[in-house]
Amino acid sequence: MSKSLSLCVLALLVGCGGGHRNESPKPSPLLNVPIATPALAGSKVAVLPLTLLVPDTALAADTLLGVRAKVLPWADSLINESLTGRAPEVTWVGPPELRSASRRAAGLATDPDHLGHAVLRDPSLKVVPDPLRSQIRTLVALVDARYCLVPAAAVFLREGDAVKVDLSLVLVDARLGAPVWRSIASAAAATPAQALRAAMARVLPVEGVQ
Repeated sequence: MSKSLSLCVLALLVGCGGGHRNESPKPSPLLNVPIATPALAGSKVAVLPLTLLVPDTALAADTLLGVRAKVLPWADSLINESLTGRAPEVTWVGPPELRSASRRAAGLATDPDHLGHAVLRDPSLKVVPDPLRSQIRTLVALVDARYCLVPAAAVFLREGDAVKVDLSLVLVDARLGAPVWRSIASAAAATPAQALRAAMARVLPVEGVQ
C-alpha cells in the first residue's frame, strides 16, 4: 500500500508540473493601452524618430524590414500618418521638423536620430536618465512643446501567414523628465504596413472605426 500511495503522489506531482509548464504567459498590462489624446488637445507634441526596429529571423531577409536605411523612415512615416489621421486635435511635430530644429540650433540640440531614446523601451524606467533627459528637454523646447512621444522600439514577427508588430511607445513630460504613459501597440496582419497601421489604431481608437 505504501508503494501504491507513493506512485499516486508522484503522478499528482507530475500532473501538476505538466499543467504549470503548459500555462500561457500572461499578456503585458501595457498591451494596447490607448493614449488619452483629448488631454493633449491643442498642444504640440514632439515625435522622435524610431531608431530600433528588429525583424525576427524569418523576416530578416525581407527587402524592407531587413534594410535599416529603408525601414526606419518607412515606419516613421506610417506612425506620423496614424497620429495626424486619428488624433488631429493634437499638433504632432514629427521627426523631419525636429531634425530641422536641431540643425538650426547646432551646438545646442542633439540630432534626434542619435539621442539613444531606445532605452525607454524598458518599462522599469520611472525617470528618463541623463543625458537623454536634458537632450529631450532642449529639443522639445525648440518646437515649443512640453510632451514628447517616443517610439522606443519595434519588433516584427512572423506568425503563420501573418506579420505581427509590437511597437513600444512612451509619452514623456519633458519638464519633469518622466514617462507619463506607456503602451505596446500590437497587431497582426497580412503585411508589415497593415500590421503597423492596425497597431497604431489600437492605441489611437476612434469610436465606430476599426
